Amino acid sequence: MQKNVGTLDAYMRISCGLMMFGYGIIKKSLPATALGSWKVAEGVTRFCPMMYALGMDSHNIRLDLFKKKNHDTALSYEE
Repeated sequence: MQKNVGTLDAYMRISCGLMMFGYGIIKKSLPATALGSWKVAEGVTRFCPMMYALGMDSHNIRLDLFKKKNHDTALSYEE
């Protein structure tokens, strides 16, 4: 199995999956429990079968949020 889920994506899947899993247990909802556990498993293994079927990959995406790339952006406040 090749990883196709990035780190941030995996953390989001685990946290949202755990919330959905807990909600499913509290409300005694089998679909919510199953979907939550499925998302947790995708986050832990970092493999998503749906992304694989669609040919998508978030594993190699880098988020450089704090790196300044261009000085002529709309968020530049230089006078």
